[in-house]
This record gives sequence, C-alpha cells and structure tokens, in this order.
Amino acid sequence: MHKSDLTKNKSSYGDMPIPSVIKQSLQHIMQKQAQDKLTQPNDYVDEGYDFTHINGKVIHPNYVTKRFTKLLERNGLPHIRFHDLRHSAAGYLKYLGFDMKDIQTWLRHGYIGTTMNIYVTLDMDAKRNIANTLNGKFQHFDS
Repeated sequence: MHKSDLTKNKSSYGDMPIPSVIKQSLQHIMQKQAQDKLTQPNDYVDEGYDFTHINGKVIHPNYVTKRFTKLLERNGLPHIRFHDLRHSAAGYLKYLGFDMKDIQTWLRHGYIGTTMNIYVTLDMDAKRNIANTLNGKFQHFDS
C-alpha cells in the first residue's frame, strides 16, 4: 500500500481556494463516505483520507492512472499521462489571460522557470497572433 503525506517541495504546501463546483463535488464525496461508514461499521477502515475505496481503504496512485488510461481508450482519445493534465491546465490558464506568476502560484511551482519552460507552451493561435503583430509592425519597411 502506498501512502504519503509529503509533497515534492515546500511550495506545494499552503491554502488554496477551491472553485465552488469542485467544492460541491468534494462535499458529495464526503457525504458518500459518511454513508459508507454507516453501512459497514465493522469493516470500514478510516485512515483519514478523502479519496478512498468504498471500504475506506486508500486508493493507490496507480489506480487513478489506470482508470484515466481506460477512460481515454473508451472515448477514442489519444493516450496522455495523467500528469499531463497539469500541462493542459497551465496552457488553458495562459489562454484565459492569466499571467505567468499567477499560473506559477496556482500550480504550486517553486520557480517560475518551471512554469514558463516546462508547463506553458504557446498554442498555434498565440503563434499566429505574434506573427500577425510582427507583420503589422514591420509592414512599413516593405517599401
């Protein structure tokens, strides 16, 4: 069994606001967990974690990875690692107009270079925007 209460670095610790839609989902999970405890009082293993199997035992990290892979296959989507969702989130936050410092803070990176060099890449629209802007700036040199 795998359990760890440690994070990779100090910047991973701290309070973060939770969007209300996620908070509602977490509350639903906790209500279901409370029901599970009541229905199997002698068999439920309460280890103090929120994401557990129906009997309270901790979900192994590989379980999530395997389920994610099956979800992609079932829906005809290309294979990506579960961790790659962080990269997608970073790109989407950039697309929504958040600055790099905000994205770094949200992703809990210790160094902004990690966010800039690894997690956020320019999408094709951003590249076209740069090209069009440069085209407009240099157009008057065409004479």
